[in-house]
Amino acid sequence: MSKKFQTVGSLLRPKELLHFKSQIEHSGKITYPFYKDFAGYEECELEATKEVIKKELAHDLEIITDGEFSRSLWHLDFVWGLKGIARYIAEHGYFFRDKDLTQKYETRKDIGLRITGELGGKNHHFIEIFKRLKSLAGGRKTKFCVPSPSHIYGELSWSDNIGGRDSVYASPQELKTGLIRAYEEFIEDYAAAGGEILQFDDCLWEIFADDNPNSPYTGENINQETVKALASEFISINNSLIDFGHRLGLKMWTHNCRGNYDSRNMGGGSYIKIAELFLKQLNYDRFFLEWDDERAGSLDALAVFKDKPKTEIVLGLLSSKTNTLDDEARVVRMLDEACKIIGKDRLLLSHQCGFASCDGGNELTEDEQWAKIDQGQRIALRYWGI
Repeated sequence: MSKKFQTVGSLLRPKELLHFKSQIEHSGKITYPFYKDFAGYEECELEATKEVIKKELAHDLEIITDGEFSRSLWHLDFVWGLKGIARYIAEHGYFFRDKDLTQKYETRKDIGLRITGELGGKNHHFIEIFKRLKSLAGGRKTKFCVPSPSHIYGELSWSDNIGGRDSVYASPQELKTGLIRAYEEFIEDYAAAGGEILQFDDCLWEIFADDNPNSPYTGENINQETVKALASEFISINNSLIDFGHRLGLKMWTHNCRGNYDSRNMGGGSYIKIAELFLKQLNYDRFFLEWDDERAGSLDALAVFKDKPKTEIVLGLLSSKTNTLDDEARVVRMLDEACKIIGKDRLLLSHQCGFASCDGGNELTEDEQWAKIDQGQRIALRYWGI
């Protein structure tokens, strides 16, 4: 085991589980977790989760997740499980950049979210999923991943869910208040169930980077004061719940992602452009950041953490998108560069993202996934000695 190597969270699903996940994707069912809709699904998910946790323990990972096997998409299952939300098949999916970086690549379409009542987070199914994880982890430390509240606030507020005649919430402020309350209810239940680490995953920071050509907030005729105000709103929403988790004794972590779907990404944007906002102002205990390619820009962005001596940074220098082992010389070179900015003891190593942010996963096999995880362990153990 290397205490300095970490996984982001998700792992590739076995084919038996993917059979059910495909049925869920194309169904019009709206009630998460769908167990009553597909005979045998709950039992299959349980057995697959048991097996993947056994593999994590066999590969000697320091912190265990459930591989996110209960989920179809990295963030929407959590939202489907909130009170006051209905799921539907949208006219189109999200749009990613295809591998040629010019064509659009459309995701699955079961991404529609409709607010049907006051949002609530009590008795969320994820609490039962977490209890299962904790019982199977053999006493090893666990973490649980959910989407950041600001990410969900963004998706809901940019839809037709607020302000209409029949809307539950008349304004973004009302939505914000309701969403924060729902997250607080979930976090209370999570802490009461024995949770220690809660990780907020987030894909929206880069839309505020003015070197991101794929952002709606770049280009001419953009009111940058309005953009900065929105970024500050996102930070405020997250910090209110980070601080809430801290008061309950939780470690609060985050993973920032530029999109991860079928080995494709959503866009660019360097960390240096958003360092003073998201890296400096968010109160997380640990940041998982992506530095697997040139889109993230210079490691100089790490300098913002000098004034946050208790914050740990996990450098995503390895790639979960490829089916080959990573360039170890590059990883060590970048670790050396990072150590000149931030103390070596505060840095850790990971892949830039999970291996299956959505249940289809990236374009590699399970054996290739575990080989890449083992490589990360070896590099970290050699580099830090622990």
